[in-house]
Amino acid sequence: MKVSIDKTKCAVCGSCVAICPEVFEMRDDGVVDVKPEYQGVDITDTQIQEKVRQAFDACPAMAIVIEE
Repeated sequence: MKVSIDKTKCAVCGSCVAICPEVFEMRDDGVVDVKPEYQGVDITDTQIQEKVRQAFDACPAMAIVIEE
């Protein structure tokens, strides 16, 4: 699974950061993003995958993009 955030849709609510801080971060400039170590990387840890899916489901702006 690869994950990214469509910044044109992101409402910067931080729900993804609250649910999965391992992968998502609120940067100092106020932008929510995927942490650099997970950008473009295939996430194979099933526990982290589940948390990413929970963040996806909770995102009010539908800004999280998951590639299986």
